[in-house]
Amino acid sequence: MFGLVRVEIDDYPEKPASGDGTDGTDGTGNKGRADGAAGADAADAADSGVSWDDGLIARRVSPTEGQAKPVKEAVVDSRPPVVTPLAYDGSLRSRLDALRELVGLSRTRLDSRTLAEAGQVLDEATARRRLSGEHTVVAIAGATGSGKSQLFNALAGVAISETGVRRPTTAAPIACSWSDGAASLIDRLGIPGRLRRRPLQSAEAEAQLRGLVLVDLPDHDSAAVQHREQVDRVLALVDAVIWVVDPEKYADAVLHERYLRPMAGHAEVTFVVLNQIDRLPGEAADQVLDDLRRLLDEDGIALGEYGEPGATVLSLSALTGDGVPELREVLGHFVAERGAAARRISADVDAAAARLWPVYANRRQAGLTEEARDEFADRLADAVGATAAGEAAERAWRRNANRACGTPWLRLWRWYQDRREPPTGRLSVRTHADEEATARQRVEQAVRTVAEQAAGGLPTPWAQAVREAAVRGSQGLCEALDELAVRAGAPVGRPPRPGWWPVAVLAQAAMTILQAIGGLWLLGQVVGFMSPNLGVPVLLMVIGIVGGPGVEWACRLAARGPARRYGLEAERRLREAASGCGRARVLDPLAAELLRYREVREQYLRVTGVGV
Repeated sequence: MFGLVRVEIDDYPEKPASGDGTDGTDGTGNKGRADGAAGADAADAADSGVSWDDGLIARRVSPTEGQAKPVKEAVVDSRPPVVTPLAYDGSLRSRLDALRELVGLSRTRLDSRTLAEAGQVLDEATARRRLSGEHTVVAIAGATGSGKSQLFNALAGVAISETGVRRPTTAAPIACSWSDGAASLIDRLGIPGRLRRRPLQSAEAEAQLRGLVLVDLPDHDSAAVQHREQVDRVLALVDAVIWVVDPEKYADAVLHERYLRPMAGHAEVTFVVLNQIDRLPGEAADQVLDDLRRLLDEDGIALGEYGEPGATVLSLSALTGDGVPELREVLGHFVAERGAAARRISADVDAAAARLWPVYANRRQAGLTEEARDEFADRLADAVGATAAGEAAERAWRRNANRACGTPWLRLWRWYQDRREPPTGRLSVRTHADEEATARQRVEQAVRTVAEQAAGGLPTPWAQAVREAAVRGSQGLCEALDELAVRAGAPVGRPPRPGWWPVAVLAQAAMTILQAIGGLWLLGQVVGFMSPNLGVPVLLMVIGIVGGPGVEWACRLAARGPARRYGLEAERRLREAASGCGRARVLDPLAAELLRYREVREQYLRVTGVGV
């Protein structure tokens, strides 16, 4: 099913030795033992038929200076190795799910630029999860002349990346993989097959750095713009980064302000290596290293000292090899943990959450209190004249009681007045144009006030959304309140009569009858029809004349309670109607916006790992 292909791979010719030791010589033009061993191991690896699936080019150093030695024929198995995808733990999966939900809920409230970084983090997390979890991609980055390519070659054990005095020397990223199965990871970095290499083949190096994919980057401060663009692109994709600095430029502002400080949250996947310590005399290397730690601390980068998680800071000389074994050992433990990719994604999520903090964090408890709701209802009630309507209903009830229980002569006078000015049958809450304009202003002011109370303390995008919801709800609110004032005001017709009214009417009728009897009696005496007797008829008339107003006064006292209750009931109906209209048109949309904000804030807290 799978065939075996025989290929012959020729080495690239090495540049002539420069004599400075940067090309693998010892400074006198003689090749080191390591390079000779590299050539021998390369031949042994070819004879043993090592299987490379990544399209990696085996570049070996020739034992003879300046000459290229062809590698012996190797049998390459075309079967791809089994790659185990990366698996995130439950906490990171929960945070990524929360970030995805957060972005979905926020698309209608935030612009695409604000959510761009979070979307990119989700895309990169998804892409990285599909790739190998057995490999760790580590980039070596640094400034011009820092010696990162020398360190790259020292870790690989073979001269892979070109070094020299020409600046910049490295023009494109070069990848070196210590084991099979990393082809898709290197493809993701956009590194072509001609720039993929193998390290020196040795059992010790294979066991120590198995799973490592090392990438040599161009200079981050290169004069060529495309070089800087490649550095930024690859740094966003690798699992960890080794920053190589030299004693002259370790405090470079470009390095600290553009890279180290913004990536302070990625300390657990960051190495900072002070190279070229062979150029520092005596204790100067320790002093420079301490100053470098101080600068990193000022950048906000946690240092991994005394067992605490953080950045690893080392000093070495890639030229002499001093400190390189320590770095190789630290890298070996780092790669063996198989956790760099997840820590990098987690740090990316932290960085995205930190940048989204201004659009999700509120300065105080968000929401509408009961006091704010009651105040809004009171303002609408005042706008529709609920209090005035209640007072008018109370006066109408009293007037009706006076008409029913008053003296006949007073009732006759009021009947005459009603004939001249017939009643409309209902109470008018608003009668003048100026009152209507004032009521509209009160409604608008009530809406603005409750919107500001609801938006108080919210981040700017959500506060704006709350205000817009209030404005939309206020459209047509005044007209709706006018209709409610007509429907929910005092009922058409006269107010209802209590049970004691008939007794009062009979009492008033009795007083009227007594007045009539006394008057007729006196009239009969005047005309001689009846015998003279002024005492009884005068007494009857006095009782009727005094008793009629007395009954009316008593009825007024008795009518105060029912009239007050009738007015309060009319006011309550109007207030409830105005409150219901305001709740449906303004408060409910505001509550919906606040609920959406609470939902996204809960998701944001899950993203940060704080919890709800």
